Amino acid sequence: MAKGKKVSVKGTEISIFPQNEIDFISLTDMTAGFKEGSGLIGKWITNKNTLEYLGIWEKINNSDFNYPEFGVIEQESGINRLIMSVGQWIERTNAFGMLVKAGRYGGTYAIKENLIPKDLSKQKQSFVYASEADLLNLALFNKTAKQWRSENSDREGNMRDYATLEQLVVLSNMESMNAELIKSRNEPQERLVKLNQMAISQMKVLIENTQLKKLK
Repeated sequence: MAKGKKVSVKGTEISIFPQNEIDFISLTDMTAGFKEGSGLIGKWITNKNTLEYLGIWEKINNSDFNYPEFGVIEQESGINRLIMSVGQWIERTNAFGMLVKAGRYGGTYAIKENLIPKDLSKQKQSFVYASEADLLNLALFNKTAKQWRSENSDREGNMRDYATLEQLVVLSNMESMNAELIKSRNEPQERLVKLNQMAISQMKVLIENTQLKKLK
């Protein structure tokens, strides 16, 4: 792994390394100043909320993610018996949002997007919102853009090009709601559930109204 850059946060230097044009931030450096040190990473990776977020992120961004195995891990975390390292997480699920490296610049690293800070610049906010596109796809269409393309390789365009008028109306409403949920710091899993419920509710209303108009 090539040498990267460092940022200073409240006197602590944190390494950032690029790999495949993606920046990974050192969790090892981030926990160095705490009493438990890197032991905190083990607690963080087995936290149910952490796993829910990482699972959704990988499902959206990683077509090779082992979602069935993730389901097993998620069940284990729900009954507080899960013991797992980041390395085991990567091995079991084929996740690529985190790295474990040995050697001079070794340690545990995570894609910066998985560690969104409390205060975001407008540029970073735009990046976060852009990465939410498939969260909306999952909530409304129950599949990601990659999944749709895989199932419809003979079609041109994308999934939204084939959406009904009702779906496009709901999608527009969902985009606004999702932006507000992000501002309110709702977790991704929570947002996905709320957006899915919203999609179901609004689609029912729109379809029922369409059917009534046809009866008239």
